[in-house]
Amino acid sequence: MALDVGTKRIGIALSDFLHVIATPHSTISRNPEKEALENIANIAKENHVEKIVVGVPKNMDDTIGFQAKDCIDFSQKILGFDIILEDERLTSEEAESRLRERKVDFKKNKGLVDMESACVILEQYLSRL
Repeated sequence: MALDVGTKRIGIALSDFLHVIATPHSTISRNPEKEALENIANIAKENHVEKIVVGVPKNMDDTIGFQAKDCIDFSQKILGFDIILEDERLTSEEAESRLRERKVDFKKNKGLVDMESACVILEQYLSRL
């Protein structure tokens, strides 16, 4: 399972049981945070998830900025699962490009970009396995 953690929404993607294919799953509201954490845990349990890959948007110079720190802090609140931090630089741009190629109008539904970004994050992680 992968998470694209934003300030308003969290995009979620899941892999198949062979850990080969990543698929967009859903988006959830980040606030209230306790509810978001419960929703993540429930989705993970329902899908027999053992590891959660959390995207960390590092700066282009590989430093940790405010948003990356926020994602790391959020990931530390997810209990009961192995947490993997994944560099997610430029995943939103990749997600938007994929959606444009498929002629999906995401301008009015940014949640589509969040889910697709989570999918890109998960694909990056799975490709290294």
